[in-house]
Amino acid sequence: MPEEGSGCAVRRRPYACVLRAAVVPLVAGLAICLVVCIQRLSRAQQQLPLESLGRWDLAMLSRLQDPRLYWQGGPALGRSFLRGPELDKGQLRIRRDGIYMVHIQVTLAICSSTSTSRHHHPTTLAVGICSPASRSISLLRLSFHQGCTIASQRLTPLARGDTLCTNLTGTLLPSRNTDETFFGVQWVRP
Repeated sequence: MPEEGSGCAVRRRPYACVLRAAVVPLVAGLAICLVVCIQRLSRAQQQLPLESLGRWDLAMLSRLQDPRLYWQGGPALGRSFLRGPELDKGQLRIRRDGIYMVHIQVTLAICSSTSTSRHHHPTTLAVGICSPASRSISLLRLSFHQGCTIASQRLTPLARGDTLCTNLTGTLLPSRNTDETFFGVQWVRP
């Protein structure tokens, strides 16, 4: 027979009240700890400087101020940076094997849609591995057709020592604005 006012049946399970009284706060405490740990972890990850991401090879480059598509990178240049790969005479050299996301955007200076369609040979942008010669291959080849800006990206395997080069064919020149013309890579996986 149950005791009056206790809310627990004494005969059936005398330990049920003790279990309920212990398990509910324990589960609530674990849930609170889990939420606090997740929040601290996400805050810590947001505060990590780029240098602490040692396993990532990254480069975001801006164009050198000359008519060719040679690149430069570094903190003094604003939003461009180089972490892992290196520059060799304005071209990007890979220092670690892996799958990379290669991305590029080029805007033509002094351009209109009629200026790109007037030419018999349209202006074309090419990105490729130019050295070593044994691995020389075109990775991207894009035509401006009737536009003044092209942008593209692709995943591609790159090996240590591969040097990426960019080439713009035609008579039109790339924009000097770093928001309009840029090139970069990001290591994705081995």
